[in-house]
Amino acid sequence: MKRKRILIGLGVIAALLIFFFAVLSFIGGYFGGKTGRFASGDKIGIVEVKGVITQSSGVIEELQQYLGDEGVKAIILRVDSPGGGVGPSQEIYREIMRIRSNSKKKVVTSMGSVAASGGYYIASASDLIVANPGTITGSIGVIMEFANFEELLKKIGIKGVVVKSGENKDIGSPFREMTPEEKEIMQEVLDNVHEQFIQAVAEGRKLDRSKVAEIADGRIFTGEQAKNLGLVDELGNFQDTIDITATMVGIVGKPNVLYPKKRFSIWELLMRDMASAIVDVLNEKGYEINFPLQIK
Repeated sequence: MKRKRILIGLGVIAALLIFFFAVLSFIGGYFGGKTGRFASGDKIGIVEVKGVITQSSGVIEELQQYLGDEGVKAIILRVDSPGGGVGPSQEIYREIMRIRSNSKKKVVTSMGSVAASGGYYIASASDLIVANPGTITGSIGVIMEFANFEELLKKIGIKGVVVKSGENKDIGSPFREMTPEEKEIMQEVLDNVHEQFIQAVAEGRKLDRSKVAEIADGRIFTGEQAKNLGLVDELGNFQDTIDITATMVGIVGKPNVLYPKKRFSIWELLMRDMASAIVDVLNEKGYEINFPLQIK
């Protein structure tokens, strides 16, 4: 009988927890960031591009959501990325250019600590770019790196064997040195992508192509240097960008700012709370558990 009561009690607790987390999930799904998605008045949508650019679907999806919201008058891209894949960067660039061409919404980029290479590729598509004076940006160039383990493999007695269907199918193989002809092929590929990069910046920034080509040798710039070169429009932080964007689209007063809705994970929440509880118990028992100093 006592065991049955305990099981019933545990069942009730589990049901309450499921209900509680379901409510949190609902709230997390419909209210993002500091301002709710159902806020009235003119709004500015924020799309974050952080870290290495490996895929475009998430960013494009957020752009599409804001595009379909008539209350969103402008979109701010918060870029903090050193670059990444050519394909994803081009897809995001194209989507931003499409929004600029087919809608009245303005797209503004706010650069964080770094917005270089693919990060700048994306930014160049926007109507306006705002960077911090010390933002690292530019790096208009393309790079492809290969490792050659041929000498190392010889020393340890391993020989690579490649079976291929075409003469150039194993270009960049780590088992052998690249031939002059293969290097020429790869250089042609990189040069072609580089030309696409230059053309994209010239079109997005409305700059003379030859002017962009002069500085498109892979070098980086500070935000201040980039402004002097025409790669950046204004100097300022994220809040400055919000104010500038609001003025651009005629929003009077403080705008409602929409942040990307974050995925809600019950598992992550439970694990985080469990880890915190374990640390608290260990500290109470006299075991000092501290984490390295972090600045986020």
